[in-house]
Amino acid sequence: MTAAPGTRWAVGVVVPAQNEETSIGPCIESIRRSCESAPLGDYWIAIVADSCEDDTVPRARRAVDGVGEVLECNARSAGSARRLGVDAVLTHFVGRDLERVWLANTDADTVVPRDWLTVQLRLADAGVAAVAGIVKLEEGGSSAAHELYRATYLTRPDGTHGHVHGANLALRADAYRDAGGWAHRPLAEDHCLWNRLKRRGWRLSSPVSSVVVTSARLIGRARGGFADTMRARIDASLA
Repeated sequence: MTAAPGTRWAVGVVVPAQNEETSIGPCIESIRRSCESAPLGDYWIAIVADSCEDDTVPRARRAVDGVGEVLECNARSAGSARRLGVDAVLTHFVGRDLERVWLANTDADTVVPRDWLTVQLRLADAGVAAVAGIVKLEEGGSSAAHELYRATYLTRPDGTHGHVHGANLALRADAYRDAGGWAHRPLAEDHCLWNRLKRRGWRLSSPVSSVVVTSARLIGRARGGFADTMRARIDASLA
């Protein structure tokens, strides 16, 4: 279904975090800037602190004061944490038409650009139910990671790509519910949800215009996640 012209979206942004005290503040600040720049009616940020043992929670609470909440869990699972965050957003927006609730997801070691949500909502207004954007590596960090990224992170000539990242994935709440939501799994929860959306026949978009900047570290919080994948590829190339 295509949203009616002028529709004001209710936007929920979900961010799982595990011991991200140094990055959670800049992450939330970037989300707030994007929300305040986008053509939306209301927004709510749900930070899910999963098994945190540092100052992630107090720093996140200060950063989302008035526009969000911080939930704590011990799931040690990106999928479970994201699901908990979406549940919190949908509770906040209870009574809203799910076709007009937009669920944007990113990671705590990631910074989103000012137009992040504007780009997504433009596609949503055109009838797109879910958007899978790309990630770029922050400046600094591992030079090997940057070299591998340039060599292997491919985009297509038509302005699309084949990547799916929880750090840059957004969808309408009705599509989320129809596809069964985030799976309780520690890894590949993003591909799992995207593939279910595809099988259910929802209109999907993978534009290179939706970009976030993520950490270039090679030691990640989630075992087997983006950082581990980069390190494994580098190790394999050196073997």
